[in-house]
Amino acid sequence: MINIREYCMCVMDLMLPRRCCVCGRRLGLHEEFLCIYCYADMPFSYNWDAKYNKMSDRLNETIGSDTGHHEPYAYAVPLFLYDSHAGYRNIALRLKYQSDVEIGKYFGRLLGEKLAGSSLFSDVDMIVPVPLHWRRRLARGYNQAEIIAREVGKKLNAGIAADILVRKRNTVTQTRLDIQSKHKNMEGAFIFNRRRTDIGKYRHILIVDDVFTSGATTGACYNILRKKFSPAQTRISIGTLAFTGD
Repeated sequence: MINIREYCMCVMDLMLPRRCCVCGRRLGLHEEFLCIYCYADMPFSYNWDAKYNKMSDRLNETIGSDTGHHEPYAYAVPLFLYDSHAGYRNIALRLKYQSDVEIGKYFGRLLGEKLAGSSLFSDVDMIVPVPLHWRRRLARGYNQAEIIAREVGKKLNAGIAADILVRKRNTVTQTRLDIQSKHKNMEGAFIFNRRRTDIGKYRHILIVDDVFTSGATTGACYNILRKKFSPAQTRISIGTLAFTGD
């Protein structure tokens, strides 16, 4: 027996079949975005309980010098490992460039579930999505990091501070820049929102973005937040859908 929602999905699938975002195989009734085969082969990072990992190491190389504080080792975790030659890249591409907000919500929930069961991230009480410049957000219609962050927040029962950081410069795309150029591109890109006078006290802030590559973007956000939140009181971590280890 199937319920009304499932019946409607069956009818819709007859007219417009849903396809696996990785391999293109037609999805079954209880499959979402990934077929069972691609889900089984999903390159999950399994780093949600690994304090030390490659993404964390890369992040820690980019922070600290600008904050004026002695920094504790910062946690960082991706849901999966990004390979530009594998079909799983379509997850990030569809969210960022094809206005597929639902795919962002689905994998945002999945990331949130992993973090909620983690000893390192389960105490997160505030989530800060990496902001877009207002021109880019206007053109795109949404901020992909905020889409992910809101779903993660639901799983962690954490608040969302989507306006605590402002992207004051419409930076050029980082895709074709080398690591040094990426960091230079992010210099002065973010500021703390002066209108946020009631920032509150948080024990653990999670910065959320779609993809972590060099750490230039999330590291810049981290350093701005650290100037407002002491490491003695607040830990700051990073969570993303994907990590490209190149």
